[in-house]
This record gives sequence, structure tokens and C-alpha cells, in this order.
Amino acid sequence: MTTTDESTDEPTQERAKKPAGPTQPRLGVLGSLRFVWRQLTSMRTALFLLLLLAVAAVPGSVLPQRGIDAGKVTAYLQAHPTSGPWIDRVGGFDVFASVWFSAIYLLLFISLVGCVLPRTKVHLKALRAQPPRTPARLDRLPAHRTAELDQEPDVVLDAARKALRGRRFRVQVTDDAVSAERGYLRESGNLLFHLSLVVLLVAVAFGHLFGWRGDVIVPVGTTFSNTVSSYDTIDPGPWVNSEALPPFSIDVKSMKVLFEKQATQRGAPREFQASVTSRSDPDAKAEASTIRVNHPLHIGGASVFLLGNGYAPVITMRDSTGQVVYSDATPFLPQDGNYTSTGVVKAPGAEPKQLGLIGQFLPTVATVDGMPRSVFPDAIDPALLFTVMEGDLGLSAGTAQSVYTLDVQGMKALKTADGDTFRALLRPGETVQLPDGKGSVTFERVERFAGLSIRHDPGKVWALGAAIAAMLGLALSLFVPRRRVFVRVRRADGEGRTLVEVGGLSRGEDTGLDDELARLLDQLDPAAATRRDA
Repeated sequence: MTTTDESTDEPTQERAKKPAGPTQPRLGVLGSLRFVWRQLTSMRTALFLLLLLAVAAVPGSVLPQRGIDAGKVTAYLQAHPTSGPWIDRVGGFDVFASVWFSAIYLLLFISLVGCVLPRTKVHLKALRAQPPRTPARLDRLPAHRTAELDQEPDVVLDAARKALRGRRFRVQVTDDAVSAERGYLRESGNLLFHLSLVVLLVAVAFGHLFGWRGDVIVPVGTTFSNTVSSYDTIDPGPWVNSEALPPFSIDVKSMKVLFEKQATQRGAPREFQASVTSRSDPDAKAEASTIRVNHPLHIGGASVFLLGNGYAPVITMRDSTGQVVYSDATPFLPQDGNYTSTGVVKAPGAEPKQLGLIGQFLPTVATVDGMPRSVFPDAIDPALLFTVMEGDLGLSAGTAQSVYTLDVQGMKALKTADGDTFRALLRPGETVQLPDGKGSVTFERVERFAGLSIRHDPGKVWALGAAIAAMLGLALSLFVPRRRVFVRVRRADGEGRTLVEVGGLSRGEDTGLDDELARLLDQLDPAAATRRDA
């Protein structure tokens, strides 16, 4: 008796006889991991990650970075109170040390390694293999030619072998044919390019972890010691012991700066160089050297570059008691092509209130539109224009301050007897008394300073070598053709001559393949026998 399903009224036996649908195989954990690995190590993924790494580096070029200039980061956060904290949370001010940038970097490294190593194994195996056997139908190949020669088949076959080997083909000879192949350097160049990228990534990562760089302004006549506290800014790598930097020192003896004085390019820089003496350690003998643009000083495993120069007017400030509360060469930072420079002086020990000077140094002063301006970058007629503030410098708040800016929130400008803001213009050797007996300011003389950038990058040599190797590998992969050439010889029917067939194919487009076959036939037939195209 046949039963039925009440919901469908379909006989149960008939439904049971229906074939089951296809069963989808389950990958499982191991299969899923294998699938993810193959996707990660594909060339498509490697190219995508390389593009993603380039895009991820854009914020590091647009936004100020805390490791390079923490002051600019602080100023950005103050200027953008809404978006700034969110950018900081996602690592926008520490892009190259952020988790997401490191993740892309690491994935790219893994992808390249997983992509290149298997291909290298296959390529090494192919280098030891013999060229493939000659196909039966050479006329089906992309390039094909025939010729009838008077030589014996064995002579032609031997001549073909020698000619192909002379053109750096790998040759295999059978009874009536020669197969040859060349162009393995194309694949070798491709692998060299990708292996070089791996080495480049390792070198850059090694340099980031164990390298350091710092910038410092050193006035002429002063000495710089390689300690963290001596730098204006320093960016040590994550694995660098900042307390164990090489103990070298640099004494800046003089700065030679030349500017163009002709009308056509007046004021253009012509030469910058710093004469220094250096010691690799405190007990070493001093060595004299010259640092020029693109000609750094190498000392203690670091390179010292001359990146800038400017003026450091020597300023002496006295307070109301007549005590000297500041006297030093003070670097003023250039703001334009005429070296109009700004700087500050902080005198926290002044009595009865702390004093601060905000100044502008003019190397060659002239009156323009009723205002003193610098009209030439060389110190021909230098002058110091400044105002003085009194109050709390904010140094006791514990917040880091730049030596080139003055926090005026707790200060007020000194006033003249008329109630105007006190301003003074001094030339070297001149002194001015501050209002209400607050003290005096003396412009002693003008010194120059050298802007030095000191860098230690242990991976730079490897990175340079990898970059050169990558360019070489790319050139090989683009310009070396991969070709296979086949030659078959046999007796021509009833004529007592030898029929020669040559065929060729290449990987990718190769416009020179047909010329390769023509040159081969010319070598086999010095007498230029009658030749016909297939």
C-alpha cells in the first residue's frame, strides 16, 4: 500500500527514489587555512598590498608626525579640537609606527615571501632541465622558415648546434633535430626584482627598529655632544637604547656662506660649508673636516648632514638689579629668502618679574614703506628689532616648550612713558635701557649657526643594494626575450639536397623572433641558397 504525505500528497516511495543533490565538500580548518594562504601569497594580493602601503603612507606625508616635530602636532591639535583627537586615536600623527601600517607592511612581506620562494624553487628546477623536444609540425609555430641546402644533414645539424650555442642557447640534439632555448634571465630578473623587494622591506624595517635621527642647531664656537638632551628634536628607533648613543662630539669652528650679489640672481645662495673638529669619543684626537651640502661627516656610525644655516645674535640681558640674567648666542630661524629671522630670549631668573624677548633679526636692514626690512641675506648691515615682555614664562607648569617660541599668556609687553608698546632697534655693540628700570638689552655681535641633521641607519646599505638589484631585475624581465628555436633536417625528395625547417616561439610578444630564424638560416647557408617562406 502506498502512503502519501498529507502536505504534498506526493507518494513517499516516489520521493525517496529521486536522486540526491550534489554534496558540497567541506573545507575544514586545514582547507580554509590553505585557501587563505594561497590568496595571500598570490601576485595579485602582493600588488594590492604594495598599492595599499603607498596609500597608507600618504597621511604620514600630509599630517605632522610626532616623531619628527612634536610641536607641530601640538599646534595641529590646538587648531583642530574636534578632528585632531580622532586623528590621534587612529595613529594619524604616528603613521609609520601605527598598528595598521605595520600590519600592511607585515602582510606585504609575508605575501612576497610566500609568492617568490615557490617560484624560485620551480625556476631552479627549470634551469637544470633540458629544452623540450622538437615538435612534429614546425609549420604550426608562430615563426617558421624553410631552406634547401647542399650540405649533408649531419653537417647541417652540427652547424645548427654550434650556431645556437654561440648565441647562448641551451641546446638538445636528437637524430634529426635540434631544440634550443634561451631567455631564462627574464624569469631570473623577475624573481630578482621580487626578492629585492623583500630585502628592501627587511632593510627598511631593520633601519627603523635600530636606527635614529636627530636635528640640532649649533652656533659657531659651540660644541655639540651626541646625547639625547643636546638635540632639538630626536627620533630614536623602538629598539634603540637612547642612553647608549655613540659618544662623539662636534665643535663648529666657522661657517662659510656666499650669496649672489649680481642683479640677475641677487641673494641666491652659492655656497654653504661648516668647518668643524670632531672626536669619536672624549679621549680621541680631534680631527678637522668640512661639512658641505650633500657631503656629510661620517662619525660613530652616523652621518652628519648640513641642512641649514642662519644667524645667532649674541644677546645680553640684565634685570632691574643690574645682574646678567641671559648672555648667549641665540639662534634666530630664517623666515624668507632675505633671512629675516625670528627668535626669543627667556630670562626666568630676572627680578622682580621674569622677562622674555621677542625679536626679529635683519641681516641687511633698510627702511621699506616706513618699516625696517631685510633686503639681502648676508650680514652687511645687521640689526635686531625686538619687544620685551614681563610676567610668568610658564616654565614651572611642567609643559614642554620650544626654545624658539614664547608663551605670552601670563605676560604683558613693557610700555614706554607714552603708553606705547616698547620696541627697540639695535645694531651690534649697542645697548638699550628697558622702561621703568626693568633692566637693559645689549646686542653684542652676530654669529652664524649650522643646522645639522645626524642620522644612523644600519639598513641603508642593504636598502641601496636591494634597490639597485630591483632595478636590474626589472630591466632583465622587461628586455630579455624568452625564446625557443627548433631545427629539423631531412633529405629533400629525390633531389639529393637537405631540407631545413626552423621554427620558433616566445613567451609574450616578440617582434624579433622572425629575424632570429633568418639569422640562423644565414649561418647555416653561407652561399645564400634559394630560400622560400613557409
